[in-house]
Amino acid sequence: MPEGHVIHRLANAVGSAFAGSRVDVTSPQGRFAEDAAMLDGTVLTSAQAWGKHLLVNFDNDRRDHLLHIHLGLIGKLTVTPTMPVVGQVRLRITDGKTAADLRGPQTCELINDDEWEAILATIGPDPIRDDADPAIAWDTIRRSSRRISDLLLDQTITAGVGNIYRAEVLFRHRIDPATPGKQISHSTWLTMWNDLVMLMRAGVEAGRIDTVQPEHTPEAMGRPPRVDPHGGEVYVYRREGQPCLVCHTPIRMIAQGGRHLFWCPRCQRRHH
Repeated sequence: MPEGHVIHRLANAVGSAFAGSRVDVTSPQGRFAEDAAMLDGTVLTSAQAWGKHLLVNFDNDRRDHLLHIHLGLIGKLTVTPTMPVVGQVRLRITDGKTAADLRGPQTCELINDDEWEAILATIGPDPIRDDADPAIAWDTIRRSSRRISDLLLDQTITAGVGNIYRAEVLFRHRIDPATPGKQISHSTWLTMWNDLVMLMRAGVEAGRIDTVQPEHTPEAMGRPPRVDPHGGEVYVYRREGQPCLVCHTPIRMIAQGGRHLFWCPRCQRRHH
């Protein structure tokens, strides 16, 4: 599932390509045909991301004017020069020059403002957004007996944080992933939050996830660059059995809640 920085990049791409333009909206696959017809020929005004949710606003003088997209595990959204439709495209937005094609999303629905407010109420603060308030997440974390590794993945607490960012931010702050949320100090949480803000916003700019400090880059350490389609240089994610870049202890992995959690058993001993 794409992490939050990917959705923000897609929102930026859709906004840059179409904001202020009258667009053609179709459903080549047919599964979104009725709602696509309601948007066809209208002006796309904006696109924004909240965590892993993408919201596209259309000026169509109807109550249902918001396109809500959640890619889920297999969804793809591409913004490319307009070409003939290939494959099962649920939704196409085009101005004749550029096309945004949506395939296999978990959610593709046309909603109104009240329905969006109800969805928004279930989404935690997004570190990439300027309006995010870490105090909202902290209010839940400080009272929770759940593992901090689980809390970070809970989209009602920290929106947009996925498996890579949670593993990496816990390593960067030497936090044992099994630590209950209520054992995390307020100062530690704010430091972790500010780190997520920096890392995830950098991910929006670069289009990849890099979490290592300058002294641990391939160039500084004289090691080969990491090769992985999920992103750039990281400390623990997908490095099971490989030596920690800091202490050389083999990185461990455990299946947790249907996801794989990676950590260094020597570096990550803190509980506060």
